[in-house]
Amino acid sequence: MNANAPSPERSWTAGRLRVRQYASRDEMGKAAASEAAEAIRQKLNTQEAVRIVFAAAPSQNEFLDALVREEGIDWGRITAFHMDEYIGLSPDAPQRFSHFLTTRLFSRVRPGRVHLLNGAAEAAQECARYAALLREAPLDIVCLGIGENGHIAFNDPPVADFNDPELVKQVNLDDWCREQQVHDGCFAKFEDVPEYAMTLTVPALMSAERLFCIVPGAAKRRAVQGTLEGPITTACPASILRTHADCRMYLDRDSSPAAPH
Repeated sequence: MNANAPSPERSWTAGRLRVRQYASRDEMGKAAASEAAEAIRQKLNTQEAVRIVFAAAPSQNEFLDALVREEGIDWGRITAFHMDEYIGLSPDAPQRFSHFLTTRLFSRVRPGRVHLLNGAAEAAQECARYAALLREAPLDIVCLGIGENGHIAFNDPPVADFNDPELVKQVNLDDWCREQQVHDGCFAKFEDVPEYAMTLTVPALMSAERLFCIVPGAAKRRAVQGTLEGPITTACPASILRTHADCRMYLDRDSSPAAPH
């Protein structure tokens, strides 16, 4: 880890999940990027290519901006995926997650291979195509967030399945999830948010060797509390992160629940 990376104000564990709270969103993002970058560099020292899944959401802004500035990463040896995409948006819609990640990350660091989900394609065929790409080799790293309803990727509570037989599937987004897209400033009103999306499933995300979960903001505090302190259940899909062998969660003061006893 970079010696100049911010230090957490608090650190604790919830199950196997390692949790760190930082003083601000900026410090949280820099710390997460420093540790993720070190994990990428370590992997590049031991294998030819590294396969990484990225989340597309405003909650990831500080992390992605800091990751771009990390040195010593041979991005030409990175194969990049994203974890979800709306169905039915126009190809030039700025709300597309592929557009978000291309703008925020891929166009800046130029990964050797970038696999984008095509929300304009026939959904079942596109899910199968993307699943085949995921099966080509194990995932090394997933960089994710948590939704206000506790979702990971677009695995909302009504559709999340901890034992899902699929790697990528079409889902009907629940109303809370769609409202969050308005809260985040991605859409002007609820009716503009697509009802359907494609998402990597919970087993697909959990299959990665290492997970880095970045969750800032007061709107996420309830979901974070459920993730860390509630039962492990699809009512809060992110709660499954407590069972992963190597997952780290990064919080700011606003998203962090009360100090654990």
